[in-house]
Amino acid sequence: LSSSLMLLSLLWIFPHYSHQDQSLQCELIPDVMSLPVLEQKGDIILGGLFSLHDMVVEPSLSFTSMPPPTQCTRFNFRTFRWMQTMIFAIKEINRDGKLLPNITLGYKIYDSCSTPHQALKAAVELMGSEKGSGIEGKLQSKGTCNGTVPVVIGDGGSTQSLVVARFLGVFHVPQVSYFSSCACLSDKKEFPAFLRTMPSDFFQVYALIQLVKHFGWTWVGVIAGDDAYGRGGASIFADEVRKLGACVALHEIIPKNRAQTAISSIVSNIRSSQARVILVFAVEQDAAALFDEALRGGLTGIQWLASEAWSTAAVLSTPRKYHHILQGSMGFAIRRAHIPGLQDFLLQLNPSGPDAHEDPFLVPFWEEVFQCSLGVWAKGQLNNVEGKPPCSGTEELESITNIYSDVSQLRISYNVYKAVYAIAHALKAMRSCVKGKGPFSQQACPDLDNIEPWQLLHYIKQVAHVNSFGDEIKFDENGDPAAMYDLVNWQLRSNGEMEFVTIGKFDETTTTESQKLQIQEHNILWNGNQTKVPLSVCSSICPPGTRKAIRPNFPVCCHDCVVCTAGEINAIECVRCLPEFWSNPERTVCIPKQLEFLSFSDAIGITVTAISLIGSLITCVVAFIFSCHRTTPIVRANNSELSFLLLFSLTLCFLCSLTFVGLPSEWSCMLRHTAFGITFVLCISCILGKTIVVLIAFKATLPGSNVMKWFGPVQQKAIIAFCTLVQVIICTVWLVVSPPTPRKLMPRESAIVILLCDEGSHIAFALVLGYIGLLACLCLLLAFLARKLPDNFNEARLITFSMLIFCAVWVAFIPAYISSPGKYATVTEVFAILASSYGLLGCIFAPKCYIILLKPEKNTRKYLMSKATTDKFKETMFI
Repeated sequence: LSSSLMLLSLLWIFPHYSHQDQSLQCELIPDVMSLPVLEQKGDIILGGLFSLHDMVVEPSLSFTSMPPPTQCTRFNFRTFRWMQTMIFAIKEINRDGKLLPNITLGYKIYDSCSTPHQALKAAVELMGSEKGSGIEGKLQSKGTCNGTVPVVIGDGGSTQSLVVARFLGVFHVPQVSYFSSCACLSDKKEFPAFLRTMPSDFFQVYALIQLVKHFGWTWVGVIAGDDAYGRGGASIFADEVRKLGACVALHEIIPKNRAQTAISSIVSNIRSSQARVILVFAVEQDAAALFDEALRGGLTGIQWLASEAWSTAAVLSTPRKYHHILQGSMGFAIRRAHIPGLQDFLLQLNPSGPDAHEDPFLVPFWEEVFQCSLGVWAKGQLNNVEGKPPCSGTEELESITNIYSDVSQLRISYNVYKAVYAIAHALKAMRSCVKGKGPFSQQACPDLDNIEPWQLLHYIKQVAHVNSFGDEIKFDENGDPAAMYDLVNWQLRSNGEMEFVTIGKFDETTTTESQKLQIQEHNILWNGNQTKVPLSVCSSICPPGTRKAIRPNFPVCCHDCVVCTAGEINAIECVRCLPEFWSNPERTVCIPKQLEFLSFSDAIGITVTAISLIGSLITCVVAFIFSCHRTTPIVRANNSELSFLLLFSLTLCFLCSLTFVGLPSEWSCMLRHTAFGITFVLCISCILGKTIVVLIAFKATLPGSNVMKWFGPVQQKAIIAFCTLVQVIICTVWLVVSPPTPRKLMPRESAIVILLCDEGSHIAFALVLGYIGLLACLCLLLAFLARKLPDNFNEARLITFSMLIFCAVWVAFIPAYISSPGKYATVTEVFAILASSYGLLGCIFAPKCYIILLKPEKNTRKYLMSKATTDKFKETMFI
């Protein structure tokens, strides 16, 4: 479209080509086609483009007759103030005389009517008007159409500037825009002659991204105007938001025809998205169309973020109908300044002045301000609006409250002011050029009598000065100024008026990243007059102990909360704790796992300790009883020495169970298994010795038998010592080769660390148990064979029962030990030790104590020998 418009414009400028003299001749458009222009003669003419109207009523183009002039509607007071600021700055420079002495600046200003093709028409007229430029006045045409302006200030909208910049770039005419912020205009390959005093949208978007990041919004909607400014800025914002890790809830475009159906659909999508924060990246007219529909649809509770195009727009802040939905809105606005004398200049405007008839924009402005009809001729056109009362033109602007005369928010006006002064300083630099030291070919200086636009462009790019307000005016390599914004908050005053309160600032020139955006949060009032930051998320923040589970077919910001499994905590995702740690009940932090071992302080440990001590105490009591009655027949009949040794070994068996209680250490691990193995072998060896004695004593009663001489007291002790020595050797080798050591078991799905003793060598452990089992089986076999020997108190029967209990306990121990988890394996082993010890103590010594204490009449030699078969056997029983 822009290329086609450019071609048409060139044809418009050069409509006639003569083949006779082979020279290009210029034929200007008839005056009937000329656009209204406000001009002032001067040595150097500055062009100006301002969107004084918001719309264009397109005529019917039949292409059969000359098209009628374009009609522009909806006068914009704010833009009219911008235009007057340009005139004010030019007159200030001319009046001062120090910046450009002996040079008078003039101007030529057109209305672009907020429309690209109208802006292009104006640019064409600026390039193809009457001849004349420079200090000396007229220039020779030399057969070509020479423009009257070496530089253009404008346009305001990015879309208009795109078209104009492409056209002016062909002629290398510098264009300095005061309000076009599209980042696309920073491309110097496409727009080599474009500069601006308005920061690029790239920096505004960066500031908005920092704002979103600062307040933690992750679900943000974006609505853009259907133009280069809106589409470009919104697209960059959406991309950067996603890089930030947030999500775009919706991305809508406001159509330029502002069809209610389309805008109603946008409002409906906002409501269904459930986004609380919406960025509107659009010019104020498009934003107004959106908010009108929001009012009709009853859309409330939205925190609106404003782009700088409407962040301080009176079109939206003045009508009170928007107050309840826009109160609390927030956005970035370019830096403002107070320009001395500007308000007086604005208020002195009057259609009855001497030069008023030369101003084609004054009459429509006056009629719009006072809602009247002047009924005068302006540029050949009668201005008489039906239905409006007549006015004289002597009305006073001071009596009307209007954005035109409101100088409290001079932001874009300040940009215009800076653009004029930037050009003036460039012209000053051109005048200061020393011949032979110029910046051009052969160090030439520019000819001020014939200013070439490309030369002026070079000097404008080099401008760097600090103005009277303390702001530095210069352009970077892309023709952009330094980005500095005020963060404004829309707050209602007590009188019902909207106030733009500055609550922070953004300064791109700050070297420290964290200091670029500064916000005074305590001064912010959010939508609905709230002081709490609104929450805008697709899904609520997952509570501690849960993780995010992304919903299928939804953006990454939409999730469900899933409880972390045991042993995990949530940072961003559920994270497994280290092996020695476990998650707390809230799943928020890893804490050391609980140590589990058979402790003296827990219930089982106390029980084991008590049972062990009671067993050893009972054993000592039995030994004491036997000691007190050691001369009685029942004690002597059962080999008192072996009985005392057996009681001693049983005491050790009871006490060795205590080595299994407490925190495992290297010494306790080695002691518990070896002590257990040796004490039980000593115990079984004693029983085995008693059994052999009983059995051999019976055999010794046979005629001719002399076997008892081999099983006297010395031989019995030797048998016990030998059997015990074998176990000592096994345990010694075990401790040397692969001793038991403490070990930590850390089950992955458990909150405990199990402390236990690792056997070291499983073979050695099996040999220890196997050897005890072998002696127990041998003892059981011998006792079983001697169970029916004639005697009133045959100890073989008691040994048989004790060995049966012993074997039953340890046979049951093996599967129970293997299947028991953690400390319960240790508990199983301890209870096996205690159960077998109590079995031996009870079965062997309980009947004897019963007779000694309760049946003393049976504790006689006569009773014990009443059923003996031979005297030899009777004597043997009392060895």
